[in-house]
Amino acid sequence: MLLTAAAKFTEPYRIANQKAEEILNILTALKVPLPDDVSSGQVIDIFNQNVRDKYGDKTVYVYSPKEVAGKVEAFAVRFAGPGLWGPIKGFLALESDEKTIRGITFYEQEETPGLGGEIISAGFRGQFENKSIVDETGRPGIIIRAGGGELKNGVDAITGATMTCDKVQAMLNQVIKRIIEDDSKNGR
Repeated sequence: MLLTAAAKFTEPYRIANQKAEEILNILTALKVPLPDDVSSGQVIDIFNQNVRDKYGDKTVYVYSPKEVAGKVEAFAVRFAGPGLWGPIKGFLALESDEKTIRGITFYEQEETPGLGGEIISAGFRGQFENKSIVDETGRPGIIIRAGGGELKNGVDAITGATMTCDKVQAMLNQVIKRIIEDDSKNGR
């Protein structure tokens, strides 16, 4: 009974921290500048001042800094899918051209530490920046493989984590396909 009472008492704080962590991941993918010692409350305030949610078939987080008065600088979408050992969830942010990757974050993963778990490392995530979501022929998709960094739409895979990289590639390509389909439906 004591544990149940403690869980009920701390539940609002746990939910607030989860929300702040999710918002921090959105802001990180969008490359929104944050102070080094930012608090959870400040993260939420920065999000509310600079990002708006747009709903349709999917939720899109639109980054329009208050300094540029309504100009869309980037947008982010959620992606999720099965990893090797559990679900992988994250956010993919694109520049306003809707073809260039601005950033990516992974906020949930259960991959093997030191192998597939390296998807959360800054080195792996940084490879996605400025990559295109279409290849030279205009075909949508991202490629994650050894030597992939040489490609317009590719990044280098993590050595020893082929299955995790394949699963991340599949879930990213699924969300990229939806983005391209939405663009063509809307005449972009």
